[in-house]
Amino acid sequence: RIETGGEAEATTSSLGGLGTAVLVAALGILAVLVLEFGSFRSTLIVAGVVPFGILGALLALFLAGQPLSFVAIIGFVALIGVEIKNSILLVDFTNQLRLQGMPLDEAIERAGELRFLPVLLTSVTAIGGLLPLALAGGAVYAPLAIVMIGGLTSSTLLARIVTPVMYRLLPPKIEP
Repeated sequence: RIETGGEAEATTSSLGGLGTAVLVAALGILAVLVLEFGSFRSTLIVAGVVPFGILGALLALFLAGQPLSFVAIIGFVALIGVEIKNSILLVDFTNQLRLQGMPLDEAIERAGELRFLPVLLTSVTAIGGLLPLALAGGAVYAPLAIVMIGGLTSSTLLARIVTPVMYRLLPPKIEP
């Protein structure tokens, strides 16, 4: 019989229960978002940027020649948390503007103008802090940093387009 050993065995054992943990974490995040906003539509809008961050993170790993390791997956979990936080800033402010009686399109535009800079600065600060880890090239922290940098770059740039479009297509019911 043939058995895996060494690094392949360690990878298999460390990633074994991770699928269940990621699924539970994702459902937990979605449940908290539904409770926070009281709306499935707002939750969908907030979560809409996550695929773009994951795509950017996978592309960054590929370009850096790094494998999808346990540490990289931890980076994906952290990335999703930061992406959700950035998207919440935009959606929550848009909801507040609409509660004050502002029309839908004007609220989307104003929230995009006023909240983009805080989102951008948060992402640039995180990228700047992670850059030394990514450039060091170590097997321990480099994959995490590369995932975060690639994902934050793509999601920050694309969230400027995706979140307002999704908000326009799926506006939550808000009465001023």
